[in-house]
Amino acid sequence: MKKNFIALAALLFSVSVNAQKAAGSWSLQPKAGINIATMTNDDDAKIRTGLVVGAELDYQATPQFSISAGALYSQQGSEAKVQGVSGTLKMDYVNVPILVNCHVANGLALKAGIQPGFLINDKVEVSSNGVSAEVGLKESYRAAGVDADISSLDFAIPLGISYEFSNVVLEARYNLSLTNAITVLGESTKHSVFQLTLGYKFGL
Repeated sequence: MKKNFIALAALLFSVSVNAQKAAGSWSLQPKAGINIATMTNDDDAKIRTGLVVGAELDYQATPQFSISAGALYSQQGSEAKVQGVSGTLKMDYVNVPILVNCHVANGLALKAGIQPGFLINDKVEVSSNGVSAEVGLKESYRAAGVDADISSLDFAIPLGISYEFSNVVLEARYNLSLTNAITVLGESTKHSVFQLTLGYKFGL
């Protein structure tokens, strides 16, 4: 009985090892999903649901660790409703996540790294009584007689977990921004973004 158990354990271990990615291999993963975003230090800020889409290149350094880098178009910001007026803060970025991926089990990986993001769109859309308008973010503050500092660079720490099955990758990731996105009258706010994406890995 003990011999049978040892033989079974050896077989399972062998299957697990063989299922891991070969060291030195490369893969490309196009991906798309949704952002659940808001802004910190703002009592009026509510969730803005947006799009995230792009691709990541992955290098398998060892069977347990890989390094990935990518480019993702990411819709961020927040929504709010104040005195009957609804508004959407639209701050869209091209994010460049650089991650270390730890493959803790077959198909399961934990991720952490750094992510510079480059602002490509900053607008505010407001609507009331069926009428809507969209203006530039800085212009909206100027119209209110306030000067705002809008940062063109966002630096974040991405933390995530993914599961891969038959090259399909489901991933949840949280981006913790370290830099101020908007500073007004000495008060600053940062991005807080949760991402859920679905991707497909192609071996190169």
